[in-house]
Amino acid sequence: MEIRSLSPEQLSIYATIPISFWVHSIYRIDLIETGLGGFRLCEEKVEKPWFKDYDAEESPLEWSKLFDLSLWGFFVAFEGELPVAGAVVALNTPGVNLLEGRKDLAVLWDLRVIPELRGSGIGRLMFLHAADWARKRGCRQMKIETQNINVPACKFYSRMGCELGMIHRFGYAANPKVSDEAMLFWYLTL
Repeated sequence: MEIRSLSPEQLSIYATIPISFWVHSIYRIDLIETGLGGFRLCEEKVEKPWFKDYDAEESPLEWSKLFDLSLWGFFVAFEGELPVAGAVVALNTPGVNLLEGRKDLAVLWDLRVIPELRGSGIGRLMFLHAADWARKRGCRQMKIETQNINVPACKFYSRMGCELGMIHRFGYAANPKVSDEAMLFWYLTL
């Protein structure tokens, strides 16, 4: 396996790697003392699993229409010529609110592995590659957004040493398709 850097013009290669998954459980967010005592995340099985495809909401092919990608890092792992995993890191980009206006913060914008190889360690390699890339560009932290419906991703980021920095229960309230999901923001110290 070889990890290669891509240019924004090569996002069509990146987009061939699926990011979809089946939701079998979620993290229910319980308030402690109406939130003054904090939150508790409780994993619970869903009654009827559903298929989630992030690309159906926003394809990688749309990113260049929305943002200046000139400072972003795009990485794809290849087995031979087959793209099997990818990671994208955003830096210092106007309009990317996740960057909080900080020049020392990177955002792991996207991480994906083909379904057949999930759990094989390739995601870990891509994550470490992305973190190293951000560190070499002067970033002190890397931030990752996921949702309470993506339990496997949350567990992965925790295993990778990330800390849950913020829960935004109403972060998607304006989007009826995902208004029942909560934003979870993870931070890795680089």
